Amino acid sequence: MNILLVNHYAGSPALGMEFRPYYLAREWVRAGHRVQIVAADHSHVRAVQPPPGDSVVEGIRYRYYATPAYQGNGLGRVKNIWAFLRRLWADTPRLLAEARPDVVIASSTYPMDIWVARRIARRAGAKLVYEVHDLWPLSPIELSGMSRRHPFIVLCQAAEDAAYRDADVVVSMLPKVHGYMASRGLDLKKLHIVPNGITLDEWAGEPEALRSDAAQALAAARLHTEGGTVVGYAGSMGEPNALDVLLDAAALLREAPFRFVLVGSGHEQARLAARVAAEGLTNVTLLPPIPKAQVRSFLAQVDIAYIGWQRVSLYRFGIAPNKLMDYMMAARPVLHSVEAGNDPVAEAGCGLTVPPQDPAAVAAGLQRLASLPAAERAAMGERGRAFVQAHHTYPVLARRFIEAVS
Repeated sequence: MNILLVNHYAGSPALGMEFRPYYLAREWVRAGHRVQIVAADHSHVRAVQPPPGDSVVEGIRYRYYATPAYQGNGLGRVKNIWAFLRRLWADTPRLLAEARPDVVIASSTYPMDIWVARRIARRAGAKLVYEVHDLWPLSPIELSGMSRRHPFIVLCQAAEDAAYRDADVVVSMLPKVHGYMASRGLDLKKLHIVPNGITLDEWAGEPEALRSDAAQALAAARLHTEGGTVVGYAGSMGEPNALDVLLDAAALLREAPFRFVLVGSGHEQARLAARVAAEGLTNVTLLPPIPKAQVRSFLAQVDIAYIGWQRVSLYRFGIAPNKLMDYMMAARPVLHSVEAGNDPVAEAGCGLTVPPQDPAAVAAGLQRLASLPAAERAAMGERGRAFVQAHHTYPVLARRFIEAVS
């Protein structure tokens, strides 16, 4: 098939997140499909911003549209979204002629790309697919406190309802969405669950050497703990990741043999760094994001991997975090601070789950994991790796996606 994937934030290992479009597209290309990805040239989640224009990565055709830079979640991001959608709308005739899509996938986190994708699909006589990363507008309402009457939220709701009404197929990364989507008008016969995952070839052979500053930070952390515990975090530094809770736990463990090394980027990064400095959290090191190929080396040198969430009812629909798949594939015991409709850590038996937004519980959970015999922590890690290999490899997920849209 000819597949046109619309994902505003699409990246690659060289650029940074989002990785899912690349991983799925690579498997589709390997299976003989032709894939064109269209994205914006500026995204808050990428480590490196690509130049606008066309490129080819491992047989995947990318087209990046010029969009204004922005920071945070304010008006600048809204302008960036509209610039991308306008350019995609204007480029429709060229895409129809060049990509000749059989399938058009709208997959940009926010739902407004469904209108442009629908236009392209109808003109091409293609199947229209809506891929759900997060439930917008519920995400900005429940995570950021936006009013349901806010014009942006009203627009998101109209787009989401149009997606459930007009899409031929809806693919969700979140596993517990059936009731909600049905309440918004989706015929559940259209719904397929395809979660996030990993690609096995990136875990084969020797890992890429860790960047010097990260390697030095981990070595220093190991030295200062004197046989204690290094807690690692690798991922976005945004409000949903609840990293303030981890810093609060680090403050509680200031006198204990723990060191915390966090790598990543995001709109909260500068504020978190300022907080570490202001509070004198000498047991915490924050570093810029490392290339995807080095995450494996980073995780190999931490004792416990941390992932946390806010306490919000939104997560009753389930979670599908990329970094958790990396943690589990790296065979690290995981401290998971969450309350959600699903919990891969508990399902796999690969760590410990504690309540969200509870620094004392996070600190106690870290101490409990650290107190376990090394062999028991290693067994936890191996259970996580086996779980991912059985359920979350991209060859399997890409095939499930194609079966859903065929």
